[in-house]
Parts: sequence; structure tokens; C-alpha cells
Amino acid sequence: MSDVIYSINGSVISVRHAKNLAMREMVYVGDKKLLGEVIRIDDDRVMIQVYESTTGLRPGEEVVGTGSLLNATLGPGILRNIYDGIERPLQQIAEEQGAFISAGKTIASLDENKKWHVTMKIKEGDQVKGGQIFATCPETSLIEHRSLIPVGISGTVVKAVGDGDYTVNDVLAEIKDEESGKVTEVYLKQKWPIRNPRPILNREPISMPLVTGQRVIDTMFPIAKGGSSALPGGFGAGKTMMQHQIAKWCDADIIVYVGCGERGNEMTQVLEEFSELTDPKSGKPLLDRTVLIANTSNMPVAAREASIYTGVTIAEYYRDMGYHVALMADSSSRWAEALREISGRLEEMPAEEGFPAYLPSRIAQFYERAGYVDTLSGSKGSVTLIGAVSPQGGDFSEPVTANTKRFVRCFWALDKSLAYARHFPAMNWNESYSEYIDDLSHWYNQNVAHDFLDLRAMMQTVLHEEANLMEVVKLIGSDVLPEDQKLTLEIARVIRVGFLQQNAFHKDDTSVSLEKQYKMMKTIDYLRRACSQYVAKKIPVTLIKETGIFEKVIQIKYEVPNDKLALLDEYPAMIDAALAKIE
Repeated sequence: MSDVIYSINGSVISVRHAKNLAMREMVYVGDKKLLGEVIRIDDDRVMIQVYESTTGLRPGEEVVGTGSLLNATLGPGILRNIYDGIERPLQQIAEEQGAFISAGKTIASLDENKKWHVTMKIKEGDQVKGGQIFATCPETSLIEHRSLIPVGISGTVVKAVGDGDYTVNDVLAEIKDEESGKVTEVYLKQKWPIRNPRPILNREPISMPLVTGQRVIDTMFPIAKGGSSALPGGFGAGKTMMQHQIAKWCDADIIVYVGCGERGNEMTQVLEEFSELTDPKSGKPLLDRTVLIANTSNMPVAAREASIYTGVTIAEYYRDMGYHVALMADSSSRWAEALREISGRLEEMPAEEGFPAYLPSRIAQFYERAGYVDTLSGSKGSVTLIGAVSPQGGDFSEPVTANTKRFVRCFWALDKSLAYARHFPAMNWNESYSEYIDDLSHWYNQNVAHDFLDLRAMMQTVLHEEANLMEVVKLIGSDVLPEDQKLTLEIARVIRVGFLQQNAFHKDDTSVSLEKQYKMMKTIDYLRRACSQYVAKKIPVTLIKETGIFEKVIQIKYEVPNDKLALLDEYPAMIDAALAKIE
């Protein structure tokens, strides 16, 4: 007797007395063959979450198990593509059936007709094992696709094709297991359960920063390759813009952008902008090293919950080839809301603010998939996770932000008041932090300058002193402050406006090398020390301000082109000359 639908509650359906279904099994639901997944099994009832709209579904329709877990299809053709939360190619769906996705429509995740020019790395008689690279092909103009032996398969190659053009469904090799005698066919594509992390050989200590070209990140609150960061901020604080800047300018090889439950018009803007962007390093389209997963707020809520796992599985797949991958999740709050909605339909006991009690463990499972690793292919790769959080009303104490903070080592707190004051990136330097500084200190000493972190500490000290002084200024004004404290406020303004503030639309300021960041800090520190000497001679700060030297240093970011950094070496003499006019 087949299993049939007993009840329907939104995206969750139940089957009574099911005999053929297993936990986490992927199933087809109803006459339209809607994709679903078994999420709970009770004594007499099985609960299934459906990843498509259940409108029109009726009790009594058949539920058919597939015998496999919910998988992502991995292979050449992922890059440049735009998927929904369960890896259906949206561009191909639009071409075949228009702007709306038909229920139960199954379209292959990868183009099955396209031929790839494959270079084989194995031959008959070779001993191979899971995770080993067996073939390569040019996936885009920027990325070489390195096809891997599926995990769990090892043995002797008994058949291997020669170099040539093949589709993802062509058999490229046959591998015989010596113990069982079983022969397994190997293709360009493979499947992997999205909720299971892909295996690695070893986790490496984190030691290299993900260089983003954004001064407030690279200098003040750096993130490591293989690290994880939260990017919380209220509506309009600039989360999406920040992720765009990181995606465009960071030194990751591949970008995975997951739009999870965001507004449709915002995702449309993301898709249009990414398709027009040029990769600054190569001059080729940025999409050549990018995959977009678009799951808007009006798409089925269960698919929103799956989209995060689909994205991180794709990121791990390219990591296993030896690439450094950066994943942007925008936003994990919408993903948590999907968990809450599904939990409510399952009638589970709610925890804080209605979120399920297992919210912290789910957040931890996601961020734990970041890392810098030795892969099974013998190379090194990394997955860096950057999750935007959208706390209601900008309240960082709400459950999603608070629990995310527990599991990440980098916290970039966006501030609406800074955004409304047109200070971008609107990252609050008093609330943000990075715990990667100690891990990265050796890299900065070796690759930038031995005093880079000392200059960073100087700027943090000045900003901290400014925060304390502003409490006094708010009460009695700045006129009563001693001259040295007035100087602290001026230097803090130079740091805030001249260094932390960055113009994404200016050709020289949109992205800045670490060398320029270091020289800018050196200049600011020289200004601070030079002005301190004049203040010690009882010269008022107002006279120093009249020289215009503070404004001159603030304008460095615009006036010194990125390809003429030698101009920065002239600034100490310029500062001395300006200050000498006072005497």
C-alpha cells in the first residue's frame, strides 16, 4: 500500500502509518510531484516539509520516497548561474515557462546538453581515492573546474576516456573496488547531501586575512580566510552594500551570494548589479567567479531554510578543488524566521521570541562549516562565511544576533545613526570587534609592516578616548577641554572621516590596498605626534586647525591615486611646513 497525504498545514504535510519513508529522505508529494523532505517521524505519523507551494494539494494524494537525502548537484556550470533555494536554475526556468515557477517542475541544475572540453588526469590502471582530482575543464574564463572522484569511492581505474568534449552525463571513467569487486561509473557531475559537511583531511590554523580593500575591515576588524563574521544592522544601515563591496573586491577566488528571504526588488537589484560588474583583478565579468542563490521573501518558506545549506555545500565543493571561497548570506535572520515558521507548524515548544529551542545549534552548524583546510585532493582551500543579520529595530540583544555572536569571531556592527549621517561603511568602531588579530599578526608583520598593528592600536586608542571625551562635551561643551584633549578630538575626526569613511563610488577610494592603508595610518600618526609637540609648547589647537593640515590629511584618500603611493611619502614634510607657519 502506498503512502498518502493525511493532513496539510501550509508547507508541512503529514502521512499516517507510513511504511516506506526514512528520516531526512527526499520525497515527491502529490500528483504534481512537489519536492519535500521528511523532518519528523512519530509513532503513527510522518511530517514532511514541502519546498514548493502546496496550493491545490489534497489529502489522499500519493507520497513517494526517493531513497536519498536532499542533495545538491555539483559539477561544471554552477558558476555564472542563478539558482533558487533548492538549486533550480532560475534563468532556464524563465526561458522555458516565463516569470513564474510551475509547481513540481523539475529542471536539471546543470546544463545537460552543453559539452565541456575535458582534460583527464587519470588513466587505466591508476589507483584512485575519493576527493582526488580526475579531470579538469575551463568552467569560465577565470575558473578551472577540477572534477573530483566522489567521496567513498576508491580502487583501480578499469576504464578512462581520452581528452575531449563531454557532457555532465557522459561516463568518463570506471573504478573497480578491489575488495567488493563493484565497478562505479564516474561523471563530471556528482550529488552531495546539503545538510552534511563535505569531508576534509585536516583543519589548518587560521593565518591569512581575507583582504577586502575596505579599510575599516582590513585594518580595524579583519576577517581571516576560513573565518566567519556576523554583519548585523537595522534597515538602511548598509548590509547589502557592504556585502557587495566585499564580494567585488575581496581576494577570494569564488563568491557564493545567498539572498535568503530578502525582498524581491532588492534581489533583482543584486542580480542586475552582479551581472554588470567587472572583476577588478582580471577585467572579466565578476559573474565568471560567482554563483547566486536567490530565494526571495515570497518564495516557499521551506526552500528559504534550505537555501543556506545549498550555498555552503557549493562553497565546500569549490573549496575541495583548492579554491578560497567567500559566502555571503543575506540574511540569516530571514533563515531563522523560516525555522520559526516551520517549527510553529510542527507545534514544537517555542523558546525565546518564538524561535525553536534548537536555533543556537542550527546557527552553530552553519558557521562551523567555515574553515581553512587540507582537502582530500591534497591542496589547501577555505570557506569564509559572512552572515548578515537583520535584528528588528536594530536590537542586537535579540536571539538571532545574540546567538550568532556566540559562534563567530568577527562582529561588524552596523549603526543606523552613522548611515543616516552618510558615514559609510556605517560600522560602529566601538561595538565591532575581531578576534582574529592575534592569528593574523605574523602575516601583517611579514607582508605589510612590522608596526602595522601598533598603528592600528594607536587609532583604536584615539577613538576610545574620543568616545569618553564626547560624554563630557555633550554636558559642558568642548571649549572647557584642555588643549591636548581638543587635539585628541581633532585626530579622531581625521581617523573617522579620512580613514574609516570610504566612498564606494570613487575610483581610488572604493578599494584600497593594504600598503596604502598602512601609509595613510603612518601619515595620521605623524600628524598626531607633530601636533602634540606644538600643543606642548602651549600653542592652541585652533591655530593648528587654521593651517588646514587636518583637512589636507583627510583628503589623502581622494588626492593620492592607488597607483602613485609614493606621493604619501611627501606628507610628513608637508605637515612640518604647514605647522612651521604657526611660529
